[in-house]
Amino acid sequence: MLAELSQYQNLNHFLNRAFERHSQRPAFSCLGQTLTFGQIDQKASDLAAYFQSLGLQPGDRIAIQLPNLIQYPIAVYAALRAGLIIVNTNPLYTPREMLHQFNDSGAKAIVILEDLVEKLEGILPQTGIEHIVVTRATDLLFADTSASPGLGVAFNQALALGGAVPLTPAESQLDDLAALQYTGGTTGVSKGAQLTHRNLIANAIQTADVLGDCCREAKEVFVCPLPLYHIYAFLVSTVIFASRGNHSILIPNPRDISGSIEALRPHRITGFAGLNTLFVGLCSSPEFKQLDFSQFRLTISGGTALTSTAAELWQSITGCMVCEGYGLSETSPVLALNQPGDQQIGSVGRAVENTDIQFWDDNDQPVADGQAGQLVAKGPQVMKGYWQMPEETAKALTAEGYFKTGDVGLRLPDGRIKIIDRLKDMIIVSGFNVYPNEVEEVLVKHPTVLEAAVIGEADERSGEKVIAYVTPRGEANEATLIEFCRQQLTGYKVPKTVRIVEELPKSSVGKILRRELRK
Repeated sequence: MLAELSQYQNLNHFLNRAFERHSQRPAFSCLGQTLTFGQIDQKASDLAAYFQSLGLQPGDRIAIQLPNLIQYPIAVYAALRAGLIIVNTNPLYTPREMLHQFNDSGAKAIVILEDLVEKLEGILPQTGIEHIVVTRATDLLFADTSASPGLGVAFNQALALGGAVPLTPAESQLDDLAALQYTGGTTGVSKGAQLTHRNLIANAIQTADVLGDCCREAKEVFVCPLPLYHIYAFLVSTVIFASRGNHSILIPNPRDISGSIEALRPHRITGFAGLNTLFVGLCSSPEFKQLDFSQFRLTISGGTALTSTAAELWQSITGCMVCEGYGLSETSPVLALNQPGDQQIGSVGRAVENTDIQFWDDNDQPVADGQAGQLVAKGPQVMKGYWQMPEETAKALTAEGYFKTGDVGLRLPDGRIKIIDRLKDMIIVSGFNVYPNEVEEVLVKHPTVLEAAVIGEADERSGEKVIAYVTPRGEANEATLIEFCRQQLTGYKVPKTVRIVEELPKSSVGKILRRELRK
């Protein structure tokens, strides 16, 4: 694998072979439209030239805040060609969350959906963003380059302007940053995992090696319903399958089960990336069962634990077993993955190539095989560190290069890895990370709340749900507090229940004991 990695100068180099070799083949489909690799190549080059014409320099950060539209991979490839560092941003973020991420990353530019511009306008004066490209969902369906969004430049205008100037492809190196992938931490502070060109290329090679014949060149039709701003979908669709000249079908809103099924109907799909909630939702639809699964050979699951019930239901309808994997934003993301044809439900498979996974006790010493410990990992996909957070980096990365995941697991007798629990208090709702401190911080800002503690409880639909406990300083009301959170937090972070109690369990030094609430 390392020999193959050394063939490439950067991620552009890694991807360009597919753009050149498969220029006539379909690359991405969305909203009933399909663009070839050649068309994506041209638009990415035009947009990259536009970025350069603005004076953006290699190493500058650019936020991309879009749902799954074809504009997303175009913006990603354009940023890479201009040597910019991608800051993947959740379109569901509130202005408060956007402000933190834009300021922490130092983003100078943004590609944003028109529907989100109002949120951006409210915080723009407090950011360093100088250049704005605004796109409508339907922009690529029409050739109109005259429409002005009122703020910044319209996507089609940017393509036209960039097409009129030359592009000087950036000479990024393997150890240069390609992306800042934001994640949370036990402190609740959102941190930017620094992912290099080396990290992403290495993980693409590692993962494709495990997928084997399920990731053939120029033969796969792969469904991407998970958001591209999430590192799992980002790597699989825009890097792995694109680098092999394969066709990705982007689903803008996977919650729209009926719409998602209609998007799949014209295609004979060969692969699918999902998670527990989505598998169950699709399988509950009679229309999904009528799709053509005759070419279906690969289903990958990640982001949250896969239940045996969901896996069995999916296989009974599609005829395809689910390959569960494990990874984190800090590891680009894949550390372990079940090999197609050799899956084992309840395990995340074996470590991918050139990856050393160990399990450590509280003293950072390896435990015996079969014993539980914190999963730590070392490999070419492990991040460079957290963006401008040397102390947090030192906590997470050892001097030898091992990343402490905060997850508890063990090695099974056959070498597979099983994830047991989390050391961190992180809650995973439908594959998205929720950090209790962030929710608690919002709750205690309400005038009727004295203290707050947030935990996760099991939920059949989303894996976990957010539950808040508060002690009041007046007439606290559950509905009012939930609505208050909704104004400050993305939907999946909002508590489903707020329980008002007289006091919260605490240690002798006054630390709130979440583990007591879980009991």
